[in-house]
Amino acid sequence: MPLQSQLRSLSSSNSSFLISKLSINFLTHHLCRSMATTTSSAEPTLSPSNTRVGWIGTGVMGRSMCSHLIKAGYTLTVFNRTLSKAQPLLDMGAHLAHSPQAVAAKSDVVFSIVGYPSDVRSVLLDPSSGALAGLRSGGVLVDMTTSEPSLASEISSSAAAKGCAAIDAPVSGGDLGARNGTLAIFAGGDESVVNRLNPLFSLLGKVNYMGGPGRGQFAKLANQITIASTMVGLVEEWCTLTRQLDVALFLKAISTGAAGSKSLSLYAARILKGILSRVSSSITL
Repeated sequence: MPLQSQLRSLSSSNSSFLISKLSINFLTHHLCRSMATTTSSAEPTLSPSNTRVGWIGTGVMGRSMCSHLIKAGYTLTVFNRTLSKAQPLLDMGAHLAHSPQAVAAKSDVVFSIVGYPSDVRSVLLDPSSGALAGLRSGGVLVDMTTSEPSLASEISSSAAAKGCAAIDAPVSGGDLGARNGTLAIFAGGDESVVNRLNPLFSLLGKVNYMGGPGRGQFAKLANQITIASTMVGLVEEWCTLTRQLDVALFLKAISTGAAGSKSLSLYAARILKGILSRVSSSITL
């Protein structure tokens, strides 16, 4: 091959090589930038170092649930209408606020677990003293009260209008589950928000995502119907068998069979002790 042709061929090869090298460098540069942007924009995992927690309602359930968060190292601000019920948490290091709004002003995530839907509306949506009035944009409300699906949807819409999120997350498991951190949590709302809250939920029990706003409350309603039907059957059999069998022996015998249930293990002993009048939750149908 003539020298001139060889030079042209070499020049062409070098050009292709240089173009390929530049293309690789260009792609690598932009890929790294893209990865860096994605990493920097990702939500940080919630932890005691970056998340302030508020809690409204420190009764039988709330007090035990709060204690798990404090023991895990979270800074906790609490509100309860009866101060004496919050005192054990204050002794553990929690801070006291004098209104739900004041709780939210010092918190990134605000939990509530109160008595009735009317209480939920008051502590979360009251325009002058409710938690939403004090919550900064980006904050999250988590209502764990057994309440109404329609109210949960209303709270979610009101929170979204302010640039916040709201999750309805009623629980099942009673005071024992609250003390042991083994509650079943029925969560409704934005799934990504529920997932982000998992470091907090995991301290209280097991979270189960049910769907959009209000679905957590629908799930809790179905849960209560299931429990009620089980309890009616249990009490009927107890009344029927009292004169024929040793009820304690009978309940122990069926507890490991197909008739055994969580309700049986939780409430059979209370039935035998004659304290059926003790009710730990309520809902208006």
